[in-house]
Amino acid sequence: MPVELRKRKAPAPPPEPPAKKQSKVTKAVAAKAKEVKEAVTKPRGRPAKTAAAPATNGKAAAAAAAKKAASPEPADEPADELEVGNTISLDGFGGEIETNDGTKITLKALVDESKAGVVLFTYPKASTPGCTKQACLFRDAYTPLTSTGLAIYGLSADSPKANTTFKDKQKLPYPLLCDPAATLLAAINLKKGPGKAARGVFVVDKTGKILAAQSGSPDGTVAVVKKIVEGMEAGEKEAEKVPVESEEPAVGSKEKEEKKEEAKVSEKVDEKVGEEEEEETEKKDVEMADVPNGEKGGEEKKEE
Repeated sequence: MPVELRKRKAPAPPPEPPAKKQSKVTKAVAAKAKEVKEAVTKPRGRPAKTAAAPATNGKAAAAAAAKKAASPEPADEPADELEVGNTISLDGFGGEIETNDGTKITLKALVDESKAGVVLFTYPKASTPGCTKQACLFRDAYTPLTSTGLAIYGLSADSPKANTTFKDKQKLPYPLLCDPAATLLAAINLKKGPGKAARGVFVVDKTGKILAAQSGSPDGTVAVVKKIVEGMEAGEKEAEKVPVESEEPAVGSKEKEEKKEEAKVSEKVDEKVGEEEEEETEKKDVEMADVPNGEKGGEEKKEE
């Protein structure tokens, strides 16, 4: 009887090792790989629904831009109004500021108090080298710069305490104005960043006419004011000449009128005298005509 061979059972497979916990980075990489795979295998027949989103967003952006253009935000001050020679309205211009001693003031009030107008030289920060040089240049030239009635003020975004220390230390003869909110600095277009002044100069006369509005160096800002003062002095000299020239013709015309009157009176007197002489001559002629010839001859002989 043949021997029957039995097959051995295959050994059971070893258990799978436990799955490793994926880190956040691994999960992110796997998710990204899945997205890329889906994008590659996705059919290109129809555009995805999300493709229409940019068009919708574009229309919305265009509509928003049009709305913004139709109603732009008001600026602090239109740039074209700050050109030299233009006249600005001082009511509410630049808002309220403060002097270094704590007095609330406005640009309009400063102009009203002045004789001819206001000079504002602006500086970035009190007691720094460049600002000290600028302030001292205006200090040293204070008398000639104010000779025509302009009032000088320094203007910055510093606090009253910082500006008072600056003024006392440098012995400045003019007040320093404090504009921490930079409202006036923005209005005169000399604001540099949040709460900081750019170096420059702004000059306005009693009528609100802008005589200067520009940035510049310490020496440059002083030179601008000197030029304005020289022009004002020249204008005053011309104005002084005008009344003198206008009075002289008036005096001359008065004398001419008096002479004309005298000439008329003299003519009338001469006419009257001439008329009287003619009357006397005619009277004598009449009398001579009435005398007989003999008597007339006798009288002629007597006269001889």
